[in-house]
Amino acid sequence: MGLPIGTIVLIIVAILVFFGVLHRVLDRMRLTDRAALVIILLMAAGTFVDIPISRGAVPVSINVGGALVPLGLAIWLTVTAEDGGDRLRAILAPAVTGGVVWGLSKVLNPEEQFMTVPPMIVFGLAAGVIAALSGRSRRAAFVGGVGGILVADIIHWIELLSTGVPGSVSFGGAGTFDATVLAGVLAVGLIELVGEAREHVVKQGASTPEEGPGERSREGREDGRDGRE
Repeated sequence: MGLPIGTIVLIIVAILVFFGVLHRVLDRMRLTDRAALVIILLMAAGTFVDIPISRGAVPVSINVGGALVPLGLAIWLTVTAEDGGDRLRAILAPAVTGGVVWGLSKVLNPEEQFMTVPPMIVFGLAAGVIAALSGRSRRAAFVGGVGGILVADIIHWIELLSTGVPGSVSFGGAGTFDATVLAGVLAVGLIELVGEAREHVVKQGASTPEEGPGERSREGREDGRDGRE
C-alpha cells in the first residue's frame, strides 16, 4: 500500500524547506524554515490521531494532522496579518472556497469508484485554485485552501443533521487530509508563480525604457543632417 498523496506532498515540501528552496515564500508568510518543518512533522504524525467529537446520529471526529494543525496555522496567519484587506480576504476566502467545493461534491460523489482521479484529489485541486483567486496573497490563499475544505465538511455535517440521512463526518481524516494538503500547497504555489511572473515582467519593462520625446527629436535632427550630407 503506497503513501497517501497528502503525505507525499508534505515530504516533498519538507525537502524543499530543508534545502532552503522555499525560504522566500515562508519569509513572506512570516514563517521560519524550522517552524515550517515542525508544522509538517505535526501534520504527518497527527494523521494517526482522531479525536471523537460526537457519537450521536451523525458520528463526528476531528483529525489532528488533517484539521487541528492546519486550522491552528490558518488562524495564526489570519490574526497576524498586518494588512486589513489581507485579513478580510483570509476570512472570506474559506467561505467562498468551501461553497465551491461543497457544490462540486454534489457532482462528484466521493464514494464513486469508477473515476480515474479520486474525487478528494479533485476537491483539493479545485480548492487550491479557488483559494488563490479569492485570497490573492500567500497568507489568505493558504487560509482559503485549508479552511475551504473544513467549511465544505461543516456544510456536509449540517446537511446530514438536517436531512436525517445516515452518515459520518471526519474533519481532516481519510481522504480529506489529502484534499487539505493539496489545497493549501497549491494555493500558495499559484500565488508565488503569479508573483514571480509579475516581477519578471516589471524587471523586463525597467530594463527596456521607452524613448522620450527629447531622444526622438535628437534622432530626427541627426537623420536630417545625414540626409543633407
